[in-house]
Amino acid sequence: MSLLRKEFPELESIELPSYKITYPKKGKHFKLKMLQNSPKMAKAIKAEKKSVASIIEDYHIDGIISDNRLGIHNKKIPCVFITHQLQVLSGNTTWLSTKLHQKIIKRFHECWVPDNLGNVNLSGILGHTHMHEMPIKFIGPLSRFSKEDRPIRYDVMVLLSGPEPQRTFIEDQLLCEFKKHKGKVIFVRGLIEKEQHISEENNMRVYNFMTSEELGNAINESKTVVARSGYTTIMDLTKLSKNVFFIPTPGQFEQEYLAERLTNLGYAASCKQKDFTIDKLSQISEYKGLSIMEYEVNYRKLFRLFEGK
Repeated sequence: MSLLRKEFPELESIELPSYKITYPKKGKHFKLKMLQNSPKMAKAIKAEKKSVASIIEDYHIDGIISDNRLGIHNKKIPCVFITHQLQVLSGNTTWLSTKLHQKIIKRFHECWVPDNLGNVNLSGILGHTHMHEMPIKFIGPLSRFSKEDRPIRYDVMVLLSGPEPQRTFIEDQLLCEFKKHKGKVIFVRGLIEKEQHISEENNMRVYNFMTSEELGNAINESKTVVARSGYTTIMDLTKLSKNVFFIPTPGQFEQEYLAERLTNLGYAASCKQKDFTIDKLSQISEYKGLSIMEYEVNYRKLFRLFEGK
């Protein structure tokens, strides 16, 4: 919400009830923590359904596109759910988490998957699992960025994101590691704060956050990127055709699967967070890098769902 308000200050924004999810310090406790969060999530979903009903009436809403918000739907208007997770990986309980997630998706009129339909795709088994009795539409990878031919200014860009406390853990680890790096480094901490702060330390230029324009320019001007293997990050770096080193968030099965898959396919190097050292960056040259996936989408046809009678 903070980022969107900075990007679109002219638009009115409405804050929905928070899921108030907390994450464990150790990745091995991730599944247990999610189970503990379940009652809070159920309460938040109920609250957001109530909020949505009021918003529809107050703002005369004609349709809804929910970006993975489970309770943002209403029977009175067309509702779309966007997700790359038709299958939700959770270890030996994948069958259950997938079944529960698909049950929620079926409450919407359509599900849009931001990926390619064919064999060359980004999400693998996550977004290419068959669902019965549900209109699934593949809309191609999405990104706010555009690839530009800009001069390379940075040897490495470190791009952080994700929930606490793991964001802070990897920030501390990488700040320490990249002090040893001889090349020029741009370090984006991923902290959306009221004011932008920039600091210089030896070879590193450190930002708390960047606007979309600044971030797009910086990624285009970086030779390689070190980042989490979250799906949005993967789509962005694919659009910009970058060489990448992925460090998945410990315990997040989705990120671990995506990083391992892209490594096995020869696109990007990766390793576990605890194993990362600056020396591992030499592995990047052994991979072909991410590349643009062109996908034709008829948006007029796609948005016909929301047309009035």
